[in-house]
Amino acid sequence: MRTSLFLLFVCLCAISSASAAEGSRAEYIGGTRPEIRANDEGRLQVADKVYLIFRSRHTQVRIPYERINLLEYGQRVDRRYLAAVVISPLFMLAKKRQHFLTVGFQDDEGEQQAMVFKVNKDDIRLALVSLEARTGREVQYQDNEARMAGKG
Repeated sequence: MRTSLFLLFVCLCAISSASAAEGSRAEYIGGTRPEIRANDEGRLQVADKVYLIFRSRHTQVRIPYERINLLEYGQRVDRRYLAAVVISPLFMLAKKRQHFLTVGFQDDEGEQQAMVFKVNKDDIRLALVSLEARTGREVQYQDNEARMAGKG
């Protein structure tokens, strides 16, 4: 019995590690990065020790954790970032709950940039904890409902 539990634990750890390396499913909704297409689906990877990586079929973006100055999680896009985000009218009419991660950072020229991702609620917890640990910044939650969803 103990051997079976131990093997189960080892398998779960291996799956968890593989999942972390693969990244969280995410869709780039918009922001200030022209090289990323709006609605580009990919993976947010937080396993790298130096960079937050968004990888899709079309592009790969690497943001040094040390340059990230904002992490915000919620079920709506905050008004202060709407100007930086191109959102389709269908997105605004969607009825199901959607979860968003906003990442603010300074680029190589010292300019403030923002990226907004629609994230899968089942994948986000690991990403939020990893981002807090790697950036040294706390995630800002838009409301208590988002806090409960993000911290589980």
